[in-house]
Amino acid sequence: MSRIGKLPIAIPAGVTVAVSPENVVTVKGPKGELVQAVDKNITVTVEDGVCHVTRPNDEKENRAKHGLYRALLHNMVVGVSEGYKKTLELVGVGYRVEQPQPQVLNFALGFTHPIYLGLPKEVKVETKSERNQNPLVILESADKQLLGQICAKIRSFRKPEPYKGKGIKFQGEVIRRKAGKSAGK
Repeated sequence: MSRIGKLPIAIPAGVTVAVSPENVVTVKGPKGELVQAVDKNITVTVEDGVCHVTRPNDEKENRAKHGLYRALLHNMVVGVSEGYKKTLELVGVGYRVEQPQPQVLNFALGFTHPIYLGLPKEVKVETKSERNQNPLVILESADKQLLGQICAKIRSFRKPEPYKGKGIKFQGEVIRRKAGKSAGK
């Protein structure tokens, strides 16, 4: 049996989990509402403030989906109760980020043109630019999947490179550095 899949999901106060007959799970909480369709072979039950995910048999596909859907549902419960937060750091001379409109980011990353990125309304964004500090982009959302996808998109504009350490990285991330070319013998 899946070690992750058999763990119960504790539902905190203020969060409601509803399972429809079509096997669609809706989780509502103070930070928002999330919906996830669950495979027809996986059964989700809610009783006494605890959510259980079960599978009918030990077929390979069912074993794989058992842990997957339990993890997705747990992320939804944590998201609507506490929320998720990611901080991206822009490392490099002249790298800047501005927020001209509430859900739009404008990046200056050393290209000949600025990069504009529109964000969905489910994501709250904040930018910080302080003197002698790297600019920061702080993203918050109840949806962990969406937040990770947006962070990956922003990071893809300038991935951190190993020689000078320039690029967009997560705050606290350590970039393995490489030595440059060595002089001839």
